Amino acid sequence: MRIAPMLFVAMAVAATPLKAQQMMQVSEKKVLTLEGARSVAAAAIAEAKRLNAPGGAIAIVDDGGHLLYLERLDNTFAAAAGIAEGKARTAALFRRPTKGLEDAILGGRTSLLNVAEAPLQGGVPLVVNGMIVGAIGVSGAASADQDNQIALAAAAISMAMR
Repeated sequence: MRIAPMLFVAMAVAATPLKAQQMMQVSEKKVLTLEGARSVAAAAIAEAKRLNAPGGAIAIVDDGGHLLYLERLDNTFAAAAGIAEGKARTAALFRRPTKGLEDAILGGRTSLLNVAEAPLQGGVPLVVNGMIVGAIGVSGAASADQDNQIALAAAAISMAMR
């Protein structure tokens, strides 16, 4: 019978004492909260107003690229919201500003078009104590450079968050 050997193995595994630290290892992880996402978006809105941007969509995602907060300013074209979310998701998943990806594509590395959702400048990771906790994406300002400038200014406040 095959039941006896399987039962013996199951009993032996169950009887073996393991310390919790031998079974798995964990680390402490900073997590971007909804209130933190709102703070980053507020900084982006303030920068957009300072620059007299004609509009803009601001998306904040967590470190896995999942949307936490989205705000679309008045006079922003409808597609900007989806583009901003794509930029934020790309920055979070690649763990770097999307401007670098756009520059690489413009430099001939077109294979990135197949793996990055929105490799357009305006996506910036949000870093707290050296850990990426999410990203911001901005689309719909006066230019791609202005999208990027707004995202960088807003991301700078994440460095001060604890």
